[in-house]
Formats: sequence, C-alpha cells, structure tokens
Amino acid sequence: MERVVARVRRHARRLALPAVLLICVAGGVPYALHLFPEPWQQLAVVAAAALVLVLGVLLPFLAWLTRRITITTRRTILRSGVFVRIRQELLHSRGYDVTVRRTWAQSAFGSGDVRINTGHERPFVLRDVPAPELVQAALQELMIESHTRIADHRRAEQSMADGDTIAWGGR
Repeated sequence: MERVVARVRRHARRLALPAVLLICVAGGVPYALHLFPEPWQQLAVVAAAALVLVLGVLLPFLAWLTRRITITTRRTILRSGVFVRIRQELLHSRGYDVTVRRTWAQSAFGSGDVRINTGHERPFVLRDVPAPELVQAALQELMIESHTRIADHRRAEQSMADGDTIAWGGR
C-alpha cells in the first residue's frame, strides 16, 4: 500500500520580491492618484498598477503554489504548471543516486537542490526544497526499503518454485 511520506514546495523566499512589490504598489498608487488630477491619468495609474500586480505578484505566487513535490513510499511525484500541467514520476525501485547542491543563498536560508541521478541524460531535480538533507535521507531510505521489499518478494517466489509445490501426474 502506497503512503504519502512528504509534500514539499519550493522555499517560500521566492515570494519575498512579490511581497515587497505588493507593498510598494499599495503605497505608491494612492500617492500617484493624488499627484495626477485628470481622470484619464488616474485611470492609467490604476491600469499600470493592476498590470504590475498581475505580472509581478499574482503569477509568481501561482507558479509557486502550483509546483508541488510529493514523496510516497513507492515513488516521487513532481507536479508543476499554471496553464499547462506537467507531472513527472520516479519509482524508488529503479535505484538512483541522490545528491544535494546548495548555493550560498540557499545555505543561508536552509534550502537546496536535491538532484536524483537516474542514469538518464537529464537528472530529476527537486529545486530549492527546504531541508534538502532530510529529503535526501528520506529518499535513500525509501530506495533501500523498496529494494529490500523486491528482494524478499523474489526470494519468496524462488522458494515456492524450488519444491513447495507438487506437480500432479508427474513421475
């Protein structure tokens, strides 16, 4: 039975710049409305502010919100996309190498990239996840558990084939 081990999103520091932009627009629009006396100028200020909010605040928030990593006992699932949904899966039973890569900014905020090398030309990368060492340890433990489960299943099948069954009618 497959159980969810963890659900992870990118580090929330990605939303710091959109939050600052939201505060600046919220403070700057009333000031700009007071500066421009003509109604068409005020309408232009409001339209420009709305455009900045949509492009600079709403879209980055939606991009952060829709990118999710789910780690289960059988696989790792990466879902992303605002307008086009993309879903990638990686089974733990395949076996892979898990490494953590951190930039200086990621180290300062306690995040990093977890790189899963599956032997293909492009590795499976979980970008900017919080506590990457914990994610790495969990993935390695799940991979070992999956391989142990497969080996036990194969041994059970082998022992059944070696003499636990009797062929009727044979001499």
